[in-house]
Amino acid sequence: MQVILLKDLDKLGYKHDVVEVKPGYGRNFLIPQGMAKIANKVNMATLSEIKSKEAEVEAARLAEYQEMAAKVDGVVLKIGAKAGTSGKIFGSVTNVQIAAALKDQLDLDLERRKIDIEEDVKELGTYHADLKFHPEVHAKVAFEVIAE
Repeated sequence: MQVILLKDLDKLGYKHDVVEVKPGYGRNFLIPQGMAKIANKVNMATLSEIKSKEAEVEAARLAEYQEMAAKVDGVVLKIGAKAGTSGKIFGSVTNVQIAAALKDQLDLDLERRKIDIEEDVKELGTYHADLKFHPEVHAKVAFEVIAE
């Protein structure tokens, strides 16, 4: 059964994606919860209209995204983590913590899914993350993991 997603759903797809799901999952969960619609001809036609309108809105916000990218350029975020004596941290630093640091230190709201960490962060030090504001606007931000 093909459905059109009305929300971003983990491990399934993003808003306005057409995905294949099992009939029971679509009929009994996604559609009644308002998370999806059946992908028939009428709904597919309205989907293309909605996508074009949202593309116009995103194009209008392009300047805002470029301003946000300029704001993080050259900034080093400080992220505190508990660490042992050898400099190894307990756990790891994730995109959730980077999103929180962006909010606290630079007052930027960015979804965690739009933050991509290049390598595993398991020790104290300086690392880089890729921020995807828009398909055309990307920025790299440096973050330093320090002991709490």
